[in-house]
Parts: sequence; structure tokens; C-alpha cells
Amino acid sequence: MTDSSSDEFDPTAPDQREIGREMVDDSTGLGSVMAHAYRGEVGRVGTWRQRLDQTTTWAVTLMAAILTWAFSSPDNPHYILLTGIVAVTIFLGIEARRYRDYDVFRSRVRLLQENLFANALDPSEGVESHDWRAELSRDYRRPTLKVSVFEALVNRLRRVYIALLGVLLVAWVFRITAFTPRKDWLTTAGIARIPGIAVVAVVGVFYVVLLGVAFWPHERHAKGEFREGDTDDWKETDQ
Repeated sequence: MTDSSSDEFDPTAPDQREIGREMVDDSTGLGSVMAHAYRGEVGRVGTWRQRLDQTTTWAVTLMAAILTWAFSSPDNPHYILLTGIVAVTIFLGIEARRYRDYDVFRSRVRLLQENLFANALDPSEGVESHDWRAELSRDYRRPTLKVSVFEALVNRLRRVYIALLGVLLVAWVFRITAFTPRKDWLTTAGIARIPGIAVVAVVGVFYVVLLGVAFWPHERHAKGEFREGDTDDWKETDQ
């Protein structure tokens, strides 16, 4: 194996990128260090995953409380649902920021899984990235965010928040129409001196922008984890 202390050390050399095979074949100090490093990275991924789930829980809890109060009486103002939309959007921003931090550690874990452990289990497939050691080293020296704010927003919107905000929109439309059938819905949609048509226009523009952000074509930078495939391939039976 190439001496890592040499000035001519090349992490892309065949013997260096095949380190996964050596770590299984021989008991090395580096293997023990990498095992602890991997365990630590997985722990940090779990911690940030919990923080993401916690933000979603806050959003759902607040939304449930707002929906319950908004429909408890016809005299309760409809704009409490609009307040809920604003609050859930704020939670979306918080969760997008947390997702960017979560993705840093998830990317490291995937890099180790793809190039170290997968190669150790089946060296015939080689490694996914020839310079994975140099890439991981750079990230340990100077950690960087891997995804943009826009991509993080798109991810959380598609996964969770487009559904939550959609429920609030449907609830608001129902609240100003069918819930108060004796009044004109545009009149009902008004807030203080703001006419109903202006309120409806603002809400409509907001959701158009939201859908545009969620489904606008963009290049994905987050490191992939799951791939489509035949579920029967994982576990074969003798039947």
C-alpha cells in the first residue's frame, strides 16, 4: 500500500481507492478509526433527522389547532387560516435550513457506504468515485453545504409542506364559501379594510409561486440514496 506520509501520495491510485478490501482483509488502525468515524456520522445524521421531524411535528400541531378553532364557530375570523399558512411557511424555511445541515452528514455517510463498505463487501464492482478519499478529506478539513436553499425548499415542499399548505388552502376556501353560505364569498374573504378580491389575489399568487418553486425543473445536487428497482430482487425465495 502506498505510504500516506509520502509527498507523492495519490488518493486516486488503485491501491488507495481499494482500501475497503484491505480493511476487511487485515486488521489495521485506520479500519478502527473509520469504523468510529462512520458511527459518529450516522449518529449525527440521526440527530438532524429528528430535528427535521420535530419541525414537521410543530407545523402539524399548530395547523391542527388553527383548523379546530377556525371551524368551531362561524363568528371566528377566517383569516386565522391565513395566519396558519404564514406560520407553516415559516416552518418550511426553518426545515429547509435544517435539511441543508442534515445533508452534509448524510452525504458523508453515503460516500463511505458507496466507496468503502460496498467495495469491501464486493470488490469486483470497484468504487463509485476514484477520489473519494480526497473528497472526504477536503470535507473534513473545510465542511461545506452541499445543496442550495432553493433545492432544500423544493425537497421539503415536495416531501411534506405542499400537502400541509394544500390542506390549509382547501380549509380557507371552504371557510369563506360553504361554511358561510348566506354571505357573498368575496365579501367574506375581506380583512378589515382590505377587499376580498385583493385577499384572494394575494393568496392565489402565493400558491402559484409555491407550485412553481416545488415543480420547477432543476438539477439535483443532494447525494442520492434510494433508487427505483424490483422489490423482489432483494429477497429471493426458492418458491
